Amino acid sequence: MRTPRAAGARIVQRLHRQKYGPFCLHTSLDGPVPDATGREELVVKNPANGEEVATIVCANQEDVENAVFSAHEVFKAGIWSRAPASQRAGVLSNLARDLEERVPDLAKIETLQTGRAIREMKAQLGRLPEWLDYYAALLRTHGSFVAPTQGPLLNYVQRVPLGVVAQITPFNHPLLIAVKKIAPALAAGNSVIVKPSELAPMSVLEFAEMAISAGVPQGVLQVLPGYGRTVGKMLVSDPTVRKVDITAGTETGRAIGRIVGQNLASYTAELGGKAPIVVFDDADPQSAANGAAFACFIASGQTCVSGTRLIVHDKIYDEFMALFMKKVESVTNRMGSPMNPRSTMGTVISLRQLERIEALVQRGVGKILTGGKRMTGTSALDGYDFSRGAFFPPTVIADVPTEDDLWREEIFGPVVVVTRFSSEREGVELANACKYGLGAGIWTQDLSRAHRVSAEIEAGLVWVNTHHRNDPSSPWGGMKESGIGRENGVEAFEAYSQSKSTIINIAPVEETRTVQDWFAEEDDTEKRYG
Repeated sequence: MRTPRAAGARIVQRLHRQKYGPFCLHTSLDGPVPDATGREELVVKNPANGEEVATIVCANQEDVENAVFSAHEVFKAGIWSRAPASQRAGVLSNLARDLEERVPDLAKIETLQTGRAIREMKAQLGRLPEWLDYYAALLRTHGSFVAPTQGPLLNYVQRVPLGVVAQITPFNHPLLIAVKKIAPALAAGNSVIVKPSELAPMSVLEFAEMAISAGVPQGVLQVLPGYGRTVGKMLVSDPTVRKVDITAGTETGRAIGRIVGQNLASYTAELGGKAPIVVFDDADPQSAANGAAFACFIASGQTCVSGTRLIVHDKIYDEFMALFMKKVESVTNRMGSPMNPRSTMGTVISLRQLERIEALVQRGVGKILTGGKRMTGTSALDGYDFSRGAFFPPTVIADVPTEDDLWREEIFGPVVVVTRFSSEREGVELANACKYGLGAGIWTQDLSRAHRVSAEIEAGLVWVNTHHRNDPSSPWGGMKESGIGRENGVEAFEAYSQSKSTIINIAPVEETRTVQDWFAEEDDTEKRYG
């Protein structure tokens, strides 16, 4: 039976209380916050003004151990793991409807903790119910199958859940990436423990409470806030955890992969990216300029598939760049308070990240066409004081060699480097001149070229005449150093489950008595088992 949903105003009340703790078995965000004595605490700050938004009581070792133990116990009990597919689908559908109602309030939380523009967060969160609905539908339609095994045998193959799974989620899309991981994991019947980013954990904690209200049994979804070096490491190191799914930087992915490998657990890792955008000479210049600006500067450039390397054909370069720079100027001039619905772009996640971006830009080789330094002064849009927060403008840099860090390394900010190419082969080579292979974009009106170049670009996602398009049915993941495994689609659902083959002898008893007698005195083994 579903418990009543919380009213949206409770989110605001909870923020005023400014205290969150681990969302574990037998606890609730409405209940008492754990005693912070001897525990680490972290403070979530609004990157737009530096003000404290909430205090988070971090999980400790006992919390991690208890969460894994209780998750395993509830998994073995079968309350969720062996519940009928239709029942789990119904709960996911309930949760989707609840999430639809809570989007406006959750968007405010996302903007408060990330500094991203409210217009982005409302649009992004508005699509999240699709992931829950998709996996609910998949549960209702994804069937077992009978394998064509030889002999008088019936061999049916089912998908069964893995057990306790751990998920490590980042700050850039706090709830989007969490839901992308949680939805298939719950659909498959697992017990899920999430360690959200210490910079933006609030929306994931809220979502866990919503899941319980929608009908997810206690202990099936738990959230352990804290730092990766402590809580995250303890969680992924537990041998009871049978799968780890992370979105993080490549070095973090390698470190966690070594731990997961020792436990012989499954592993999915969506890691770094340095997406190229290849603009061919037959592309519509205005469409390409608009699309490139979206690719480069949405989320302040803080996505793994952000367009960060703009590769433009010689014949269209000048026309394209004039239009692109005009669009960049427009985006910059309309920046303001992230809570302003008219503001085009928000902050980066923190002053520390801003300083890192600025340092990379200043020491890089190339010509800075616009941006490159922290924003100060006041907004022309709404008078907002940029010096209060981590505002970094859209930045465009030309003439960057492929050996420079600006070309090679993930900056994770609104910074794009621009270069020219003259032939299709050169364009592809420049696109692939990178250790990452997550996303890429192509702009062309030539259908044959679109298919040909898409096939040659080394990336798990290639967009043609668009960018950042995502759907719950579309596999999402990278090649090369951008990770292993895939989110979304049937692949993600099956990655959160394992096949179980049941083989039944359906021969008559008389035949079985003869055929199964391996040690019969008459030696006709080859006839029996050949």
